[in-house]
Amino acid sequence: MAFRDGPFENLKVPLAWTAAVVAVVAMAGAALLLVSDRTTPDGGSSYGAARGAAASVTGPVSGVFAAPVRWVGAVTDYIGGYFFAVSENRRLRAEVAELEPWRDQAIALKNVNARYEAMLGLRTEPAVPMVTARAISDARGPFNRAKLVDVGASKGVRIGNPVINEHGLIGRVTGVTGGVSRMVLLTDVASRTPVLVDRTDARALLTGDGSDNPRLEFVRGAGSVQAGDRILSSGDGGGLPRGIPIGVAAKGIDGSWRVKLFSDRGAIDYVRVLLFQDFGQLIDPNALNAPPLAGLTTAPPPNAEQAGAIGDAAARRQAAAEAQAARARAAAAVAATPPATTPAAPQARPVQTRPAQTRPAAEVPSAATSPQPTPAQAPEGVT
Repeated sequence: MAFRDGPFENLKVPLAWTAAVVAVVAMAGAALLLVSDRTTPDGGSSYGAARGAAASVTGPVSGVFAAPVRWVGAVTDYIGGYFFAVSENRRLRAEVAELEPWRDQAIALKNVNARYEAMLGLRTEPAVPMVTARAISDARGPFNRAKLVDVGASKGVRIGNPVINEHGLIGRVTGVTGGVSRMVLLTDVASRTPVLVDRTDARALLTGDGSDNPRLEFVRGAGSVQAGDRILSSGDGGGLPRGIPIGVAAKGIDGSWRVKLFSDRGAIDYVRVLLFQDFGQLIDPNALNAPPLAGLTTAPPPNAEQAGAIGDAAARRQAAAEAQAARARAAAAVAATPPATTPAAPQARPVQTRPAQTRPAAEVPSAATSPQPTPAQAPEGVT
């Protein structure tokens, strides 16, 4: 049975009055809720429990109604990506083409930075000032091996300064201008470098002959070089610091000892010039002339107990010195006193005897006719 066929068939409800009543009731309820909402002592709301219950009830329902919405959004994105894949690929290809030069440049800069870091990490013992440079020209021939670097006298570079890279010794400066220097490599025929064998400390001379591996000449000591021995700068003559790595020894096809240079491990484009002239610049002369105890600090002042002990020790030393001086004076006085004089006993004179002389028998007087000897006179007072 339909609603209009029931007892409320002729019932008519005024729509305007009904809407007005509903609005008034809603406003009254809202006002009542606002007025009755109070803050509890713990900082919460008086309707907190009711709100929590309502949220716990409506939460799962909201999740159920939101799931289809999310699914519809994912399907829409998938369909949009499928239809717009061509345009997206075109955009990505353009970005890749634009980033490829930047990638190549980043790789090059990374390599340069790695070499700079390796060169900046170089340390010599003792420390020697350095200046960084870049090779700007290369001259190679059957006899000459040289390079030009972009530093000169304005940076303190002088003729004779050694040149190194991150691997070891490269050569030496042979010409200097204001902003450019000429560097002769170890492989040049004019290069002569005093070296030593790290294992045996044997001295030798590294001579360039235009090849990539210079020769070891005038090696001191039999059997002092073996294949694989590290070759370092010896510092003999004062032209180079001692201990700069140069290479390893190897036997040449001609039977001579040669050196595989460490500097051949990479391109010689970034170098460092050692501002080294002689060993006199490594130590301050004033430091050598300083007294041995110049660097020691003074002792702190003594406390009362230490001062008393020092005074007692000084008094004992003074008393011992005075006693020793008194003994010395007494000994000197005894030595200066003359001894007592006593009468000396008469000494008997020695009787001089003459040797008997032989006379002839006729001249010898007889006992009867010989005169009697007279007694000698005794000294006075002696009977």
